[in-house]
Amino acid sequence: MMDALNVINIDTDGINSLFNTVMQYGATVVLRLVIAALLWIVGRWLIGVLVRMAQRSLTRQRFDPTVLRYVGSFITVTLNIILVIAILSYCGIETTSFAALLAAVALAIGMAWSGLLANLAAGGFIIVLRPFKVGDLISAAGVTGTVVEIGLFVTSINTPENVLNLVGNNKIFSDTIVNFSSNAFRSVELTAILPGTADEQKIIPRLKDQIARLPNVLSSPAVDVHLSAATADSVTLSVRPYCHNDHYDSVHRQTLALIRALMLHLS
Repeated sequence: MMDALNVINIDTDGINSLFNTVMQYGATVVLRLVIAALLWIVGRWLIGVLVRMAQRSLTRQRFDPTVLRYVGSFITVTLNIILVIAILSYCGIETTSFAALLAAVALAIGMAWSGLLANLAAGGFIIVLRPFKVGDLISAAGVTGTVVEIGLFVTSINTPENVLNLVGNNKIFSDTIVNFSSNAFRSVELTAILPGTADEQKIIPRLKDQIARLPNVLSSPAVDVHLSAATADSVTLSVRPYCHNDHYDSVHRQTLALIRALMLHLS
């Protein structure tokens, strides 16, 4: 009977000891998790503040918006990695081994996703070499539109149809880039196909004068209209007015309307 009571007492003492241990370490773990969560929230807020301060400082120094966004993304990613490592270190996780593991994982991901790293490198080259910037109208990688953002891995391009395209930086950088916004003005290339009986010697000066009177058509360079082809059945004129980039669409439409009216008059 006494042996049975001793066994019960030993078991009770063991359970109490285990319960106390669980409570002690459990409270420590919960406290660390709560503090880690607070560190994450406060850290993220501080990162946002630092990024905004850096961007404001660069803005005052008249840095390009393209550089501002790229630098902001780079600082955000870097500080978030540092924050995660700091929180893991506080929680008692060996950060040295974690850093080695992170490097190994990064190497494996880099080998598997070499295209992703190529996009990252191409993004850096785009920022440094500046073949285009945010707000430019470009054509590259089969997409034509206005550059909205140059990110770490992709460039956001908004097409004239208001469709957002996310194109890999490497795809853009390795392709021919046409920047319509690089020069102050551009030409509007159009063709007028007239009947073979049309007298181009009379039509060309009149058409030049009418186009030159259109709004937003530049006087210098002057409107260019010349004979580009002729057969027994038709006469082809090349029509080339010049305008500022912002007025391209309106000049294109108005010139096309003039050519259409001329063709209807001669038909």
